[in-house]
Amino acid sequence: MSEAKRRAIRNYYQTLIGAWGRQHWWPAESRFEMIVGAYLTQNTAWTNVEKALSRLREAGRLSMAGIRRSPRAELALLIRSSGYFRQKARRLKTFVGFVDERYGGSVGRMFARPTAELREELLALNGVGPETADSILLYAGNRPVFVVDAYTRRILERHQLISEGASYEEIRELFERALCESSRAENPSPPRRREIQTSNLKHSSATRENLLSLGGCSHRPSRASRAKRSDLVQIFNEMHGLLVGVGKNYCLKSQPQCEHCPLQKFLPRAK
Repeated sequence: MSEAKRRAIRNYYQTLIGAWGRQHWWPAESRFEMIVGAYLTQNTAWTNVEKALSRLREAGRLSMAGIRRSPRAELALLIRSSGYFRQKARRLKTFVGFVDERYGGSVGRMFARPTAELREELLALNGVGPETADSILLYAGNRPVFVVDAYTRRILERHQLISEGASYEEIRELFERALCESSRAENPSPPRRREIQTSNLKHSSATRENLLSLGGCSHRPSRASRAKRSDLVQIFNEMHGLLVGVGKNYCLKSQPQCEHCPLQKFLPRAK
């Protein structure tokens, strides 16, 4: 893993956090809501997850006790908008059963477990892959674990920082090493959200308005997003949210909008 690649990751972070500021990701009112969101966001858009979370909240089921007492069929109907709802309902019940059995029903007690050991336990659960496990650890557990998603992989492949066959763990290690070095070398605290410069944006008025009001992939501050966390965890949190913003708004699967992207200057052809 070359220093040039790690330096590139640090440059991406500084560019994006300077352009968009804090992303307030993950939007939630509690750690448990973050965990449920990590399950529900599998293979679907966040807008669909928000609908499912809203229905769970309205039904009084967005808690350990709520999931525990919900018949699986009823739970599936409540989260129907998230897709694969029967499968996700079963997985949520499995998670609650795991916390009940191993940690006496306490998410707080679960997060007292050493990071590496808890990660292995989560990965052993049905329906929990590396991205879901790391989302739970980073966002709900405030652990310094970087989350790699499809946006991250696509951006790095197009910037020729990873090969097409790079493993999840290889990408995770690249970010963790690069951003750990960044946190040691400089003041890591992200600046407050800045207004996006619009002189070179040629989006539709609706898209431009959205970017002006939020910035990248950002959300309005929530109780969970404002939680106290270490500098390194905050950097991992922000970097993942910033890359989601790049992936959703610019580095599209088809017809990427490279000319408007803050990372355009780092593309190999730009050099």
